[in-house]
Amino acid sequence: MAYCVKIWFTLAITFLVLNLKTLVEGAPQVPCYFIFGDSLLDNGNNNDLDTAAKANYAPYGVDFRDGPTGRFTNGRNTADFLAELLDFDHYIPPFASAEGSEILEGVNYASGSAGIRNDSGSHLGDRIYLGRQLENHKVTISRVADLLGNTTAAKKHLNKCLFIVGIGSNDYINNYLMPETYPSSHLYTPSQYATALIEQYSQHLRTLYEDGARKVALFGLGRIGCIPDELQKHNTRRCVSSTNDAIQLFNSNLKSLVDNLNTNFPDAKFTYINMYSISSITDTFSVLNRPCCEVSETMPEGQCVPGETPCLLRGIYFFYDNFHPTETANMIATNRAYNSLLSSDAYPMDIRHLVRNKNVYDE
Repeated sequence: MAYCVKIWFTLAITFLVLNLKTLVEGAPQVPCYFIFGDSLLDNGNNNDLDTAAKANYAPYGVDFRDGPTGRFTNGRNTADFLAELLDFDHYIPPFASAEGSEILEGVNYASGSAGIRNDSGSHLGDRIYLGRQLENHKVTISRVADLLGNTTAAKKHLNKCLFIVGIGSNDYINNYLMPETYPSSHLYTPSQYATALIEQYSQHLRTLYEDGARKVALFGLGRIGCIPDELQKHNTRRCVSSTNDAIQLFNSNLKSLVDNLNTNFPDAKFTYINMYSISSITDTFSVLNRPCCEVSETMPEGQCVPGETPCLLRGIYFFYDNFHPTETANMIATNRAYNSLLSSDAYPMDIRHLVRNKNVYDE
């Protein structure tokens, strides 16, 4: 009984915090907000791609106001909740449909099955890997320049924006952890692979900086060894420690990269969001090792079966399908990314402090 009270008290407080923010009137905390990443942040960019990695069908979106939109969860994702916490009165549109002056407030480039490596997720079909997302961002910059008059004005505008990047999961789930499909695990030890990923990631982040990003939150990887897909593959009910150990190698290198970027680019501020720590919020949920929806055993394996009714008590499930968190899990995690509950949640600062951090471009 006490456990149930704890669950619902936690959920009630978190919902209250988010709902109170929606009542606050005024301008957003940043003039614009750009999103790069994978299916954890995708809100529609994969809908028209030739890929099995799509979520524009029921039961995805069962709790979202517009129904199935391409979000890989039952309701809002991290990008949506962060938009609310930043006081935007709308969600950031996907690049696939963003148009006109709305791009001045931001664009979402995230794509399901995308990775840092170009080949990650390729067995599922087309995807907009990080390099292509940055190319799409250059298109947006050109459009912003047209709207504001010139490239200088566009860069000055972008200098004030928040950029978040959440990518790397597919470089493991849909690459390194699939030795029968991808050669990476035969070519690299876990440590070598993490190093190679971070080296490529670093180049992409330098490009993002050169294109005007000055406030950047980098989301680390969660406990991939605990997702239902991994548990099923290893026929266990406990988290797969070898997978989580590999993930932590990547996260450790990413945190070090943040220090490196902040040293080399003193006019910018990069921060690391510790999703591995944050995803340990398991005491809030009573169902951790199985998904809320019925998942497919064929392509796309592990995603919700189209048209099937999901579980009724979605708030007590951590996972919606075999890979992606429920709306409730997204809400709690995003709240901690924005406003750290523990000092380990973000380094060197949470997103709330990042957007308030002053640099020469804020003057």
